[in-house]
Amino acid sequence: MNILEQICADKRIEVEERKKFQSLEALQAMLPDIGNRPDFVQALRAAPMGLIAEVKRKSPSAGLIREPFSPSEIAKGYEANGASAVSCLMDHKYFGGGAEDFSEVRNAIEIPMLYKEFVVDSWQIAHAKTMGASAVLLIVGALTDEELARFIKEIQILELQPLVEVHDREEMQRAIDAGSDCIGINNRNLKTFVTSLDTTFELAAMAPAGCTLVSESGIKTPEDVVLLKKAGAHAILVGESLLREPDPGVAAKQLLSRI
Repeated sequence: MNILEQICADKRIEVEERKKFQSLEALQAMLPDIGNRPDFVQALRAAPMGLIAEVKRKSPSAGLIREPFSPSEIAKGYEANGASAVSCLMDHKYFGGGAEDFSEVRNAIEIPMLYKEFVVDSWQIAHAKTMGASAVLLIVGALTDEELARFIKEIQILELQPLVEVHDREEMQRAIDAGSDCIGINNRNLKTFVTSLDTTFELAAMAPAGCTLVSESGIKTPEDVVLLKKAGAHAILVGESLLREPDPGVAAKQLLSRI
């Protein structure tokens, strides 16, 4: 079992436990009272290069990334320095995130938020809406074709944006076949954790016309951003390289300085 399979197996257990305290029906009952958040794709497309800046304590590949860690202060710094959106990790066991971090960030900023999670159940999609998300991550490598198509529809029905993540040609084709209009190319192979921007350079050419393309992981310098823009990326998702800097917000501004 690779790390992605292990995380998803643990996630299914976690979601079943959470349903005991808050059922899907209870979440759905809240939905009519939830207002729409700012449009995710519109925010990304409004900038020369959209930046989804990430709030993340740790990861299986990097270990502990930042300590002390204030989700709201980090997010406010991102917003003040030109980020288009903020990604917040929902997984606690492997990434140190969770609903508390998401709520803290949501209350601190106005820009769209990505519910960054290993989605394996409709419960998580309804939860994302109640938390004030604008977009929900779907990882193609974690889902069957049937699950992928169903979850995309469920997210869209709630007027949220699915960000469909791929990391190879086969997954890219599956995302396209499922009708994805916002695709994230993860430069980090979630099965091996090897990272290369070549993944974006290779897969970007497959993207259909009109699709919003996001390059994720391994983006460290303004020069990387220039190359990714030339390759066809409309936005980037960056976490670790910003969070390791003394001031992540200033680092975000610097990353976009050549665009």
